[in-house]
Amino acid sequence: MVRLQEILEKAAAYNPSTDLAIIEKAYVFSGMVHQGQTRLSGEPYLNHPLEVANILTALKMDAQTIATGLLHDSVEDTHTTLERIEELFGAEIAQLVDGLTKLSRITFDKKEDHEAENFRKMILAMGKDIRILLIKLADRLHNMRTLGAHDPAKQKKIAKETLDIYAPLANRLGIGWIKTELEDLAFTYLEPERYAWLKEHVEKEKDFRENYIKEVKGMIEGKLMDHSIECEVTGRPKQLYSIHKKMVEQDVEFENIYDIIAFRIIVKTVKDCYEVLGVIHSIWKPVPGRFKDYIAIPKTNMYQSLHTTVVGPYGVRMEVQIRTEEMHRVAEYGIAAHWKYKEGKIFDRKDEKSFAWLRQLLEWQRDLRDSDEFLESLKVDLFPTEVFVFTPRGDVKEFSSGATPVDFAYAIHTDIGNKCSGAKVNGKMVPLKYQLRNGDVVEIITSQVHHPSKDWLKFVISSRAKTRIRHWIKTEERTKSIALGKEICEKEFHRHGLEFTKLLKSGDLERIAKDNFGIQEIDSLLASIGYGKISVLQLLGKILPQDKIESRHKFSFLKMFDKLKPGAKVEKGTGAVIVRGVEDVMVRFAKCCNPLPGDEIRGFITHGQGVAIHAAGCPNLLNIDKERRIEVEWDKKARASRPVKIQVISKNEKGLLAEMSNAIKAADANISSAEIRTNNENKAVCTFEVEVVDLAHLKSIIKALQKIKKVLKVERVKKDFSRESEHETAL
Repeated sequence: MVRLQEILEKAAAYNPSTDLAIIEKAYVFSGMVHQGQTRLSGEPYLNHPLEVANILTALKMDAQTIATGLLHDSVEDTHTTLERIEELFGAEIAQLVDGLTKLSRITFDKKEDHEAENFRKMILAMGKDIRILLIKLADRLHNMRTLGAHDPAKQKKIAKETLDIYAPLANRLGIGWIKTELEDLAFTYLEPERYAWLKEHVEKEKDFRENYIKEVKGMIEGKLMDHSIECEVTGRPKQLYSIHKKMVEQDVEFENIYDIIAFRIIVKTVKDCYEVLGVIHSIWKPVPGRFKDYIAIPKTNMYQSLHTTVVGPYGVRMEVQIRTEEMHRVAEYGIAAHWKYKEGKIFDRKDEKSFAWLRQLLEWQRDLRDSDEFLESLKVDLFPTEVFVFTPRGDVKEFSSGATPVDFAYAIHTDIGNKCSGAKVNGKMVPLKYQLRNGDVVEIITSQVHHPSKDWLKFVISSRAKTRIRHWIKTEERTKSIALGKEICEKEFHRHGLEFTKLLKSGDLERIAKDNFGIQEIDSLLASIGYGKISVLQLLGKILPQDKIESRHKFSFLKMFDKLKPGAKVEKGTGAVIVRGVEDVMVRFAKCCNPLPGDEIRGFITHGQGVAIHAAGCPNLLNIDKERRIEVEWDKKARASRPVKIQVISKNEKGLLAEMSNAIKAADANISSAEIRTNNENKAVCTFEVEVVDLAHLKSIIKALQKIKKVLKVERVKKDFSRESEHETAL
């Protein structure tokens, strides 16, 4: 367990003028308010803020940040108030603590909303003070180090959140060691068997690897000494998660991962970096296509280094990274290495460009009100950029791999994106879905009569482009729905001898909307009628007696929302779903995600095809207006089979197909169809369509298949999310 004295000594070592008194005061206060509290492991709760503060000293943070690390849970987990924190420690520390306090006192419709709002608050707060995010990362790192005290379900949830959000954030901030540790810790809990298997295989070659590193290190140091280049050489195996990720992405076995060993060469100057690169390539043959110059074109998180992969002694591939001492400091500590918190400024003006992504993050998140869309956009925006392209004037723009001219257009300006009608790359016309490559010169062609298309959402990848396109589409759909709702009201009111315009001007409709539907604006009421969430007959029922309302729309789609019988069940084909107490509604299961009983689901009102049921995580949901949502849930009493596809990758050997079929049969499932093929690596790829009753049944089938020797991978198959017919139906 770390002690306060260690923290004080470390803080004084890198900053002799630091305010140690404020750290000591925060420690005493934290100990007092957390007295008697323990963590799940049974240890005193105070150990956690101490460990967080210790991690912050490793980042060489200032006294206020370290003090906040000691106080970060005091408002959330004790009776302490922000006012008390400000009174004792000042406004600066109180602001930092507030930015870290979760929204535990606010009620949200869904758990996902709660989580997304926590992230939203964190993002907004870090726009004011980036130290909030650094403390949050330190907090998450220690929580991951002690995750073993939680139950398995909680472990997986926290680990997935860490891998999806916090590790990429650490990477974006350039803090390499935190990113690496978070990934490996998350991997431990998300795939424990895979982690243990990889660790065992890496450990088997430990002696060979240590001797190999020692030999190669001596060769490099000797050669560079001959060239009078001062250097520091280190060698290490790559992190387990990195190896696992490469195996999955390249679909290769462990034996085929060649560059497991990486060497780092630290020199004095940039000139030395390029000279060392020449020496390395003169000793060992470089692997084509594996050289990257991040010195000339740094990553967005300020990372600079030369990367090359060479075929070293005994034919072993090895990665070599070459950088200066300053580059290495930035690679390890990222934004913390540029710490200049003076007069309320986080970085010098020269550093601001490197963290333009922070401002972009704040910009697009303000436009998002939907929790799922916000969280999805956050995840997309956190991953590092890989493609560098140029404007016609020579300005460099950075994008994630797979970016298109439409992403480029929105990066220039929203109006350019909204009016984009075509693009030229290197002087030639290209499709808008063309994937940009390093060095491309991109020119956007605009038209005043051109507008964003829903189809663009199928290929754009940047958060900015997706957000702007969705915003335009939703605004356009809302405008059309308001006009449609007004037209429906005018016709129906006229048929019943009422003047819609007169009621509108009198304020009666606004009062009815507020009192009966909880809607504050007339436009929102009209939009709901246009969308089909509220029928005009429901509105008329608040104005006229029921016996005077004519019912000419007995079989219309809108009419079905008048029948509000709680708990009414709606069935279509296989599986039963309860739709917000509405009966006689046509329900269809979306083919893009093929939800099963047990999956969390969402319902959306479609045009003329009833309610579409999607899995909660389906990306197509992000393209559908929130106004069309309707509450749905599985009927737990129903037990009917639904088709689902499973893909099995195995060694191509005789008898395996029969063994897999028997395993599926033994799991009490019927095979509807099967497709078998072999790939270039002589592996068998089998796709089975099986009938299952729920998610638990599917998991039992997958587990039975995974137990078969020679089976390499088993996964549930979901159809292409970009299927146009499905996408249009949902909208």
